[in-house]
Amino acid sequence: MSIWVLVADNSRARVFSARSSNSALEEVDGFVHAASRLHDRDLTSDLPGRAFDSLGGGRHAMEQRVDPKDEQAIRFAEQLTAYLEDGRVHHRYDKLYVVAPPAFLGILRDHYGHIAPLVSTEIDKHLTQCTPAELRQHLPERL
Repeated sequence: MSIWVLVADNSRARVFSARSSNSALEEVDGFVHAASRLHDRDLTSDLPGRAFDSLGGGRHAMEQRVDPKDEQAIRFAEQLTAYLEDGRVHHRYDKLYVVAPPAFLGILRDHYGHIAPLVSTEIDKHLTQCTPAELRQHLPERL
């Protein structure tokens, strides 16, 4: 049985592997989403445009549908879940643990798709900076 642990936030992620339920974690891959670290003003090139009303001659400002920072978090979650899906399809893991801050964990959960049945545990903590040994202390004793 192969176990993967995804540790992520909205700008960084690391994937670890464990060969057995009580073995040490080994880092498999890492991701950095630089756009998530930018300020809102750097993510938007201009103010929203203006449009005519569908009825009448009035004009109004167009609203942004999603906050730019949230949009970047969604894009990163999509990238990560695509990577996890590829791992699932190629049978690289049988069980998945996901560790992320609550807000990003919710975004990831929205994009699980076919990997959802493999998610064994979700931990809502910000642990991307932890060493493998420190991370292991936050996981169940037996994965």
